[in-house]
Amino acid sequence: MTTDIIEVNNFIVLIEQSNSDKEFVQQCEIDGDAVGFAFYGSGNVELEIKHNDQTKYLTNTTGLAISFFGNQKVSFSHKIAPQKPLQSISIFAKLKTLQTLPKEEREIFEKQLPELVNPSAHFVRGPTLFMTLEMQLAVQKIFNTTYAGNTRLLFLKSQVNELLAHYFALLSTEKKTDLTEKDKEKLFQAKDIVSTNYSKPPTLTELSKLIGLNSNKLKKNFKELFGIPVYKYIHEERLNKAYELLCNSDKTVQETAWEVGYESLSSFSNAFQKKFGSRPNEVKKQFFSNKS
Repeated sequence: MTTDIIEVNNFIVLIEQSNSDKEFVQQCEIDGDAVGFAFYGSGNVELEIKHNDQTKYLTNTTGLAISFFGNQKVSFSHKIAPQKPLQSISIFAKLKTLQTLPKEEREIFEKQLPELVNPSAHFVRGPTLFMTLEMQLAVQKIFNTTYAGNTRLLFLKSQVNELLAHYFALLSTEKKTDLTEKDKEKLFQAKDIVSTNYSKPPTLTELSKLIGLNSNKLKKNFKELFGIPVYKYIHEERLNKAYELLCNSDKTVQETAWEVGYESLSSFSNAFQKKFGSRPNEVKKQFFSNKS
């Protein structure tokens, strides 16, 4: 487990990643009254929260954005699942820090997260949302950046602001769904299956059988819950994985295309440019020039 702790905009930011073959538990505490956000780029974490002789358990997985209030009387234990690489960004803002923000920014917190800004307990759970593609990309940019020193801090400042802006924008437009918790569990299972098998995904019929939900309901409810059709999600997962491979492996552009399920290099290059604004070979070249 590696944790990079930095201060950005008077917020404390934790950039955490791990890749272990064994399950392990990490303990942590909050220093003072603080509003927290966590964005999970990948991984699966069972969070144990203890306060006032009470224990709560939350499961946070790939693609979730959570918010909460906590203080020094709350203890947290993160049980990190094996063989599921974790990448998460956590942002903590102390309540006294929020009071020093410009009026417009302070009002966003007060209007959209009143239960966290004016907490009624030592731990208060805020809204949990599924990240938009823009949020997922912002998280990936943080982990993939090769910037260093003050340039990196300047970059991280922009990405932290972007993540919070996207979170509040999504929160303000969030639609209530009539999905049952059982259906939500099945849909998250479907998302996990296609995230793992993005290069050779199952058909909708096969996926429906795997999770026990009919095809029509799967298509309709997946988009309703996650804001994106199943195969559009797979398409985005392929390109996100390709970006990661180009920046963090020795694979060529052609090998990367094959790895994420593209047989045609030109189709891969066009789709990649449409999403990221650059050709795959340009990203590969930039990564190695920054590394050298």
